[in-house]
Amino acid sequence: MKSSIILGSLSLLLVLISGCSQSGSDVILFDGKTFNGWEGPMESFRIENGSIVAGTLKADIPKNQFLSTKQAFGDFELRLKFKMIGEKVNAGVQFRTKRIPDHHEVIGYQADMGGKYWGALYDESRRRKVLLGPDLEEVMKVVNHQDWNEYVIRAEGARIQLWLNGMKTVDFTEVDDTIERSGVVALQVHSGGPMEAWYKDIVLKEL
Repeated sequence: MKSSIILGSLSLLLVLISGCSQSGSDVILFDGKTFNGWEGPMESFRIENGSIVAGTLKADIPKNQFLSTKQAFGDFELRLKFKMIGEKVNAGVQFRTKRIPDHHEVIGYQADMGGKYWGALYDESRRRKVLLGPDLEEVMKVVNHQDWNEYVIRAEGARIQLWLNGMKTVDFTEVDDTIERSGVVALQVHSGGPMEAWYKDIVLKEL
């Protein structure tokens, strides 16, 4: 009887250990110190105070610039923090994205931020339009213009969901089966006036 109880306890312990090990699927995309695992126009990005900083406050930004992961991902949940500095800020987080050869642009989905696009899902260089977005008045209630914000991006099969500072802003189902469901993650700074987009704590969990 005692041996059965011991075996049962050991089995339960193994199950619990196995469940905990699933957290090992978390991928830390940015180590806070180096650009290991990333590629792009490094003259437009730098590392400062444990963050990736895109853009500059000293001059206009002539074109969109993207720093992307070298690794592609399919189904995942991505969490990151960001803040933007400047008068007319505009940036975004690309996912399921491809770099366009011999070009500064990329093609794929973007979790947008800035202007009237806070919390919206944009299709960069493909359909070139907002696929779905929240009520701007409501989302502006949760945006922190002076400090850090958090994005959660979940892409699973055809379904894409976005949360901005805990508010669900997008629940979109892709109906075009020809669009690839994997690609790189990329950090954007948009063309325009002087601005900086700061990114940190970039962690992806593969589903």
